[in-house]
Formats: sequence, C-alpha cells, structure tokens
Amino acid sequence: QVQFVESGGGLAQPGGSLRLSCVASGGGLRLYVVAWYRQGPGKQRELVAAISSVGITSYVDTVKGRFAISRDNAKNTVYLQMNSLKPEDTAVYYCNKYPTPNGWGQGTQVTVSS
Repeated sequence: QVQFVESGGGLAQPGGSLRLSCVASGGGLRLYVVAWYRQGPGKQRELVAAISSVGITSYVDTVKGRFAISRDNAKNTVYLQMNSLKPEDTAVYYCNKYPTPNGWGQGTQVTVSS
C-alpha cells in the first residue's frame, strides 16, 4: 500500500513562495492520481490540487494561478510549488491518493505571516 511523506513547509511572508515535496513508498505511484490536501486551523481538510498519472492537473479556485502541482514518477515524488502565498494558505499540507486516500501522514506545516 503506497504511503506518503511530506516535507518542505515552513514560514513564509505574504507574497512569498514555498515548494512542498511528497515522497511515496510502497511502489506504484505512477498508477495513481495524487493530490495535495490542506487543513487550516479550525477547518476541515480540503483538496487543493491533483495530478493524474499522465500529468493532467486540476486546482481549487482559491489557488489557481498561484500553485502548481507536478510529479516525477521516476523519483516517486509529487511537488507543490506555491507562489504569491496568502495568510489564508496557512495550513498543514498533506499528499495522498485521489479520490480514495490511504492513511494520512503527518503532513507539513505551512505558515504565511508577516
């Protein structure tokens, strides 16, 4: 069963950038649609972006034009490039299969604040 480990979070100023990485273990990453999700303080977890096995991408409206999801199947890694960050992007970010996620990892904290 594929599992994911997220990294790359941290503190960024409004307007800044961060790049998140998600390494998959258990094999078969290339077979799956993979997504980034986030859970902000006091909020439910939400889908942020997804990428198909052939690289077709989709985004929630609130991050369109600012975030870019990509994948490197040879490295079993999915990325999320986040630009023009806003305070409302503050959340714990997770990656997982879509639409049927496996168990959740620890995620990586992203805090956007001046």
